[in-house]
Amino acid sequence: MLLDSAFWQPWWQALCPLAIFGLLGWMYSLYQRNVHIIDSMWSIYFLITALWVAQGQILSERSVLLLIVVVLWATRLAAYLTIRNWGKPEDYRYQQIRANNSPHFWLKSLYIVFGLQLLLAWVIALPLVAAVQSDAPLHWLDMTGLLLSIIGIVYEGVADWQLYRFKRNPLNRGKVLDRGLWAWCRHPNYFGEAITWWGFYLVACAAGGWWTLFSPLLMTFLLLRVSGVKLLEQTIHERRPQYRDYIARTSAFIPWPPKAR
Repeated sequence: MLLDSAFWQPWWQALCPLAIFGLLGWMYSLYQRNVHIIDSMWSIYFLITALWVAQGQILSERSVLLLIVVVLWATRLAAYLTIRNWGKPEDYRYQQIRANNSPHFWLKSLYIVFGLQLLLAWVIALPLVAAVQSDAPLHWLDMTGLLLSIIGIVYEGVADWQLYRFKRNPLNRGKVLDRGLWAWCRHPNYFGEAITWWGFYLVACAAGGWWTLFSPLLMTFLLLRVSGVKLLEQTIHERRPQYRDYIARTSAFIPWPPKAR
């Protein structure tokens, strides 16, 4: 697999539709003067890569099952983020990036925001590429990985729904959601995302793509240390004073019974 040019060629070719999609998103962000459309585009980058690699191939049972789960994951996440961000001002994290890269952020955003996330998604998608192209028979790891990914998608979806409902209530302005899945973990949506990708990796392992271990590791690292937990919690206590107490009694990432108040 690693030395087979037929394996790598569709992955390289996927850069073309990804670049077109990224360019269209960037142009839309210029019109809106707001780059948070990239949040909705993130999961679609993976979907485009998987579907592009799958085209023209005789799909195995593994490929079909995995593509169904990837479509479910990508469309749910993109739809939720689109609904959440619709009509709202640019997220404060992107506002900070804009301030740090002015002047001419409109041009710099093409590679700082849209291009960077495109390349990250393209590389992280390699477990999907390995699994979709494999014709090896189904293995118990396939079923385990698919089940784990579905659990992650449902877990993340429930967490997103609980947070969405909480924020829609004006009485909760400035408060901290510490009920439901958010009572056991400060970032259950990120945890669900992580186990979804570990599930995808297990499917890749069953297909011979054990070497794509870097993908779930990188995704978990991004969620914990880059664009997820660490970045979000740098300033959140300024907007929600109760968050310090929430940190003191609630696990950051892995669900765990909360400490007593």
